[in-house]
Amino acid sequence: MVYRQEIIRITDRYNQLLPLGQEVCRIVEESGIQEGIVHIITKHTTTGITVNECLECLEDDILNALGKMFPEDGDYYHARFLDSYGAMAGNPTGHLKAMVTGNNACFPVAQGRPLLGSAQEVYLAEFDGPQERTVTVTVIGE
Repeated sequence: MVYRQEIIRITDRYNQLLPLGQEVCRIVEESGIQEGIVHIITKHTTTGITVNECLECLEDDILNALGKMFPEDGDYYHARFLDSYGAMAGNPTGHLKAMVTGNNACFPVAQGRPLLGSAQEVYLAEFDGPQERTVTVTVIGE
């Protein structure tokens, strides 16, 4: 059996980490699937899906480290007018940060629950907000 649902979130900052774990657990429960996998993927190239401990100080550290890796005032080819797009490409750091964090996560499902570690949180990582963002959660199993 396959069960799919989307999570739509409106971000409110240029860079932020939004916890999705409770919503993922709810979707797995609603699916009725007891044994299988759950796959979480973002539909956007300037967002990521990442897993880490849910601590505000750690969230700040993650965003600060990514900001140092890809500074806003860096020299990027993508920060120029794109004829094919008809506008300035002003979000190169969002694309690079999303590439580093990845765009998906997958967990086993057992006894109707995703097998997340006790300190694990699933995050939608926003790197070009604020915007409306869509994450697809697919539960596969029986």
